[in-house]
Amino acid sequence: MKNRILLSAVLVAIVLVAVGCQKPQARVVAPPEYDKPLAPGQLALRKITNPAEIPDFTDACHNLANLSTGIDNSLDYLKKPMSKKFYPYADITHEQVVKSLTAFNDLLKSGLTGSQLNDAIRQKFDVYMSVGCDDAGTVLFTGYYTPIFYGSTVKTAQFQYPLYSQPKDLAKDEDGKILGSKAADGSFSSYPARAEIENSNMLAGNEIVWLDDPFKVYIVHVQGSAVIRMPDGQLVTYGYTANNGHEYKSINKQLVNDGKIPPDRMNLDSMIDFFKVNPSLVSQYTQLNPRFVFFARQTESGGPHGSLNEQVIAYRSIATDKSIFPRAALTFFATKLPRQIGNTTYTDPFAGFALDQDTGGAIRAAGRCDIYLGVGDEAGKLAGQTYQEGRLYYLFLKPGF
Repeated sequence: MKNRILLSAVLVAIVLVAVGCQKPQARVVAPPEYDKPLAPGQLALRKITNPAEIPDFTDACHNLANLSTGIDNSLDYLKKPMSKKFYPYADITHEQVVKSLTAFNDLLKSGLTGSQLNDAIRQKFDVYMSVGCDDAGTVLFTGYYTPIFYGSTVKTAQFQYPLYSQPKDLAKDEDGKILGSKAADGSFSSYPARAEIENSNMLAGNEIVWLDDPFKVYIVHVQGSAVIRMPDGQLVTYGYTANNGHEYKSINKQLVNDGKIPPDRMNLDSMIDFFKVNPSLVSQYTQLNPRFVFFARQTESGGPHGSLNEQVIAYRSIATDKSIFPRAALTFFATKLPRQIGNTTYTDPFAGFALDQDTGGAIRAAGRCDIYLGVGDEAGKLAGQTYQEGRLYYLFLKPGF
């Protein structure tokens, strides 16, 4: 019996030593669900009631270039009668948004900057925060831009890949929501996905401009606009008019999974380089995204226009999910953004004021925001490297001011 007790003690000791020597299992942390939808009845914005949680606007108050122009664009949109149908947003009225933008413009014209402007904003404005993807304010910020490509309004040996105008049978309502393909009896059916559209040549006759590379066409679809340099040197802007009603699906993950582009090099530049060398693979990957976009030649003056049909301004216009955020409102965001110095790209903290003036196929839910970064190759390089978490706030004039 004594030997059995001794043996049992030895075995227990061995087990304890073995257990003690085992390395603790690493806890697997699930990646954030940036596209996580809101709970039923939940608002995308939460009013900040604790002054300590209101961000410091001081640094952004030293950089106010083009902000007044952006505010004027939002006010122009809010003058349109149809803008009123999207308000009230919770307890925020259409009139309050107009007063908020006007009051902020007055502050800008007052000459206040830095800490003085920060103090004035905190005194006069209520601040709301996006609940983000986790109900704690986490928002993923990405970037978009307007590329400049060579093209032609007629098909040539060089320019063979078209952008299309909206087909006559594709219907959308006055808010821009896609209804689908409209039949003669007035009924609607789902419009074909990208693969069927491209493989069937069903849109022949709807071409409005031709580019020299199929992946450039796809870039324009994703970015929503392009400046096309014609053979005579003229620059013409083409902007989004509609899509086929299918949800956007990124092709990035599949390119990484297939070993085409390393995950640490996955950006727009790498994709462009890959498809330059492998043009035969463009449709294989782009057709994984069923969403197809239609365009029109932009007749309005100024740069590209967003979904509110107002000009978007670099670093002053953002794209959000317009089904859950208030249109044209004044925002403040804080994240990290890339910047180019010589041949080197740095990622630094950035905070600034912007207007909610656009939307995007991939921008869904309270955890996503797209920042417009401008026109051309440099803007494209920065947009392709923008992928950072941050915070998004909305500012509304306090009652009584």
